Amino acid sequence: MAILSAKNEVFFLIYVCLELWDNLEQRLILKTFWLVVNFLVSIILLCVFFLQSNASSGMGVAPDIRETFLELQMKKAFRYVIFKIEEKQKQVVVEKTGATTESYDDFLACLPENDCRYALYDFDFVTGENVQKSKIFFIAWSPDTSRIRAKMLYSTSKDRIKQELDGFHYEIQATDPTEVKLDVLRDRAH
Repeated sequence: MAILSAKNEVFFLIYVCLELWDNLEQRLILKTFWLVVNFLVSIILLCVFFLQSNASSGMGVAPDIRETFLELQMKKAFRYVIFKIEEKQKQVVVEKTGATTESYDDFLACLPENDCRYALYDFDFVTGENVQKSKIFFIAWSPDTSRIRAKMLYSTSKDRIKQELDGFHYEIQATDPTEVKLDVLRDRAH
């Protein structure tokens, strides 16, 4: 907005100058100058817009992701949700949902050994005061053995999916199974 405001002020000053000059040659020079400035400012604005819109090569997010998250969060419909990037569709999609009866080992078995994923896990536990609690973990799974391109795509898309999943409690960045052991979640949740 500041750039547009500055552009308008420059154009107004040039317009006032044009009105004040009586000499046709000077008016022609100023009008040409005004057109050049207008063109250059427009190019600069386009470049700024292009750079901002392409600052990350992150993917879009499928429309059902927010709804699936709310079902996990509010309705406790799932134990976990696994998301993947569909490169052809250029968006993050729900790959799998886990029933509430599934175990943490079932969840871990769904994380591919050689590819990246995002996941949500609804971790139930009992506190030291014997109170039942639940915390939702966002897990960015990026194993060392995955392709570099996949790591880059998932890295640049992470902020976008996190916007849709507003309301999870903890985030874990994991590159191998030891970083997502049940003990890790338990330690973070307490």
